[in-house]
This record gives sequence, C-alpha cells and structure tokens, in this order.
Amino acid sequence: MGKTSHIVGGKWYNEIMRKDLLVTGEVYHIYTKSIAGFKIFSNNSDYLRMFNVIRYYKREKTAMKFSDFIRIAQYKKEKWLDTFIESHSGNKLVEIVAYCIMPTHLHLILKQTEENGISTFMRYILNSYARYFNVKYKRKGPLWEGRFKNLLVKADEQLLHLTRYIHLNPVTAYLVDKPEEWIASSYREYLSDVDNKDKICEYSDLLEAGGVSYKDFVEDQISYQRELAQIKEVLFKEPDFPHRKWEKLPTS
Repeated sequence: MGKTSHIVGGKWYNEIMRKDLLVTGEVYHIYTKSIAGFKIFSNNSDYLRMFNVIRYYKREKTAMKFSDFIRIAQYKKEKWLDTFIESHSGNKLVEIVAYCIMPTHLHLILKQTEENGISTFMRYILNSYARYFNVKYKRKGPLWEGRFKNLLVKADEQLLHLTRYIHLNPVTAYLVDKPEEWIASSYREYLSDVDNKDKICEYSDLLEAGGVSYKDFVEDQISYQRELAQIKEVLFKEPDFPHRKWEKLPTS
C-alpha cells in the first residue's frame, strides 16, 4: 500500500490508497466528477436542480422519484416545503454537513446515519441528475466518472479545515472573488445568510462554525489556497487532495 505526502490545512498528511467500508455514525468527504471534466452545471437552473435533488434524497424513503415529485408539485402549485414534508418518511440516510457544487464536480461532507446510507444517497442523487441532464441537453450515456471517492474525517480540526477547503473551491478556481458570491455551496448557510427553508446542513453537533469568526477563518486562506492549487497543478497534474485517504504524519 503506497503513500505520498500532501498538505491539508497547513499540515502534512500521508495519502493512503485503500478502500474502507463506510461506517454509520462517521463523517466523510465525498468527491465525484463528470466524465473527462465535462461541464455538467452550466446555469442556475442546473445548480438548483442538484441542490433540490440533494435535499430530497437524504431520507431513507421517498414517495416517488424526484422527477415525478417535482412535476406533481408544479401541477398542484403547492408550496415546496409542504409537498416536500408530505412526500418523505423514514430515517435519514445521511446528514449533510457541507456541500459545494462546481461546474465539473461535486463536494459533499456527509455523516452516515443508516447502514449503506451514503452509497444509497449518492446512487440516488447521481442517477437523478444524470437523467435530468441527459433529457435537458439531449444526450445519452453516463455522466459521472466511475464511483465516488471518499475521505474519512477523523478529527474536528480536519473537518473544520475541510469545510473551508470546499467553500473556497469556487474562489480557488477564479469563478468568484469571494466565497459568498457562489450560490451553489453551503457557505452562506454557515454565515446564516439564507432563509430557514433553504437550509439543508446539519453540523451543530460536529462543529462550532459560523458568523464573522468563520468568515474570517475561511477568507484568510484565499491567497494560500490559490497558490497551493497552482503549485499542485504544475507538479502533479491531477485533482487536489480531497478524494484521497489521509493519515497525519508524525511530528518527530
């Protein structure tokens, strides 16, 4: 089992290439991308579709496929939240800690709350969005590049740095200047800058994050993360660390 070294949150970690079972009660960073870096989120309606799919499928049982649900909701002209609650039952598959939807890929931090919850949830949301995308853009075939990658989050500090990393993704990619300008992430939710009906994250039992202090914590890292991304692109010619397994290197 080979190892290479990388930096996460200013600390060196070993990369461990192995497959682990996803354990109920644990928190994971989930990363998946489109085939060949194909742009699969092109406009606000695409981002909103994935947001709503994520919101819809986090529970164990749904009354119907999301595509059927949204047609019924539109036909009846009911309020989204009322219809949403009525159509859901059972335990949650996952709790969503943080997310960021990028033009070619998706970052999620998830806590598994049911056995096989993350795998089931990811299958639902990726298949649902692929069907939507293929119908809308008149294409055929798979949309996602293989199985999603996962990183077990082992410590609170690691989780805190990980939320910053994914919230800074749009800034690192020079899509926006400030993370709050990117509507397709949970950053504004962390800043309490969205309506309650639009909140999907649950992290109060895992993190003390939010408000001005969290905003400063994230935005202080903008220049460093941009510089590190440029260095890694030159040296490694591969996506950044989040889809790998890590263990902390000894300090001595």
